[in-house]
Amino acid sequence: MPGARALALAAALVLVTLVVYWPVVGSDFVNLDDDRYVTANPHVQRGLSLAGLRWALSSGEASLWLPLTWLSHMADCQLYGLAPAGHHVTNLLLHAANAALLLAVLVRVTGSLWSSAAVAALFALHPLRVESVAWVAERKDVLSAFFWLLTLFAYAHYVERPGASRRGSWRSRCSSRCPSCCCSSTTGRSGVSRARGSRP
Repeated sequence: MPGARALALAAALVLVTLVVYWPVVGSDFVNLDDDRYVTANPHVQRGLSLAGLRWALSSGEASLWLPLTWLSHMADCQLYGLAPAGHHVTNLLLHAANAALLLAVLVRVTGSLWSSAAVAALFALHPLRVESVAWVAERKDVLSAFFWLLTLFAYAHYVERPGASRRGSWRSRCSSRCPSCCCSSTTGRSGVSRARGSRP
């Protein structure tokens, strides 16, 4: 995303997102799924460890396979314990990063700075995003979005630079696997697989 103007817009978007959503940091855990993911999950509460990694890779807790999500919750417990503010901060930082990444992706594929900024701002500030930011158990949503947007950015880089196609293809393939390790939906992964079949 070249240009000082684009970087300034990305920084402004991150700042506004942090300010608007900052009140969630004062929220507590809730009784809906936060217990299964954090507050009553002894594997997560022990923090990052080799045993925790094995559990994350093999667990079907909550009837889902979410290794990267489990590891992110473990990292939060390692850093913040069971203080809810830290867990909310992580969700908020991921959402702010997603807003900037969406801006970067849209600018790269459309070349339109202001239209891209408007769409990214709508994504960042839309009321429908509040649940994913304010609900700790929805870490899987903001984390899968983060890797999905990285996948789109890697793919855009891949199609723009034919000379580096092998390296770019591997970046796109590797990053496209990450969203399914965060969220049960595989729509994003299959979409990238189809997109790789033809260059724009």
